[in-house]
Amino acid sequence: MTDGAVRGRDTGIAVVATTREVLARPGLHEGLLAPWERRRLAGIRVPGRRDDVLAARLLVRLCVARHTGLSLHESAPAQRCPGCGRHGHGRPYLRGRPGVGLSMSHADGLVAAAVGPGAVGIDVEPSTRRPGPLRVLRRLLPEADLREAGAGPDPGPALLRLWVRAEALLKAGRGDLPLLEWQDHDRAAVAAVAATTPTTVMTADAALAGPGEDHPYREDGDRDEDGGGGGDGDGDGDAVTPAGPRRLRGGRP
Repeated sequence: MTDGAVRGRDTGIAVVATTREVLARPGLHEGLLAPWERRRLAGIRVPGRRDDVLAARLLVRLCVARHTGLSLHESAPAQRCPGCGRHGHGRPYLRGRPGVGLSMSHADGLVAAAVGPGAVGIDVEPSTRRPGPLRVLRRLLPEADLREAGAGPDPGPALLRLWVRAEALLKAGRGDLPLLEWQDHDRAAVAAVAATTPTTVMTADAALAGPGEDHPYREDGDRDEDGGGGGDGDGDGDAVTPAGPRRLRGGRP
């Protein structure tokens, strides 16, 4: 492992891609999923949603592999619900790596994943989506933020940004984390990540690069000696250090 890869572990990485891009990537396939994940997939009757779920789970494995240097098979997320205590749902985590946080999201042909030290949460939505109705949003979001977002002549984009920020904080499990939001114009997506540490937003092309194209992992567990790290400022993405916590009013999602 190179010094650059080790330094990369001090920052998180986040990626937005289309479901089609992920599923077209050689080496990313349903066979990487655990039996319980495949059982869940089998229960999804809508083909498009099934593909979205599969792509999100593959993308988060790729992000884990890039951040930790683990193989794709070793990068499988586990899930456990704190409410009922059962496995297979709830906030994802990486077995044996309690200091690594991970999160994934999918929506209508879009997927996103984030991995980093400490708590992390990510959300992605199509940029044309408009959350609502307001009576529902009022039960989920602070009233003051809703008023501010709705003050403009076209409140839809502002409400959507408010929604993805709130979802990212909710998935991270903390309402006081720095937030980074961005728009991926090529994929018509709006995304936000809440993270304990600075986050590198990688392009989908860089994240999905294959062998010989800055490929930091191997499917079988044999690691490349000079890969495996997260974003390290080498041009694969934009390393972003949030200036400070940006909260929704009231300090909650």
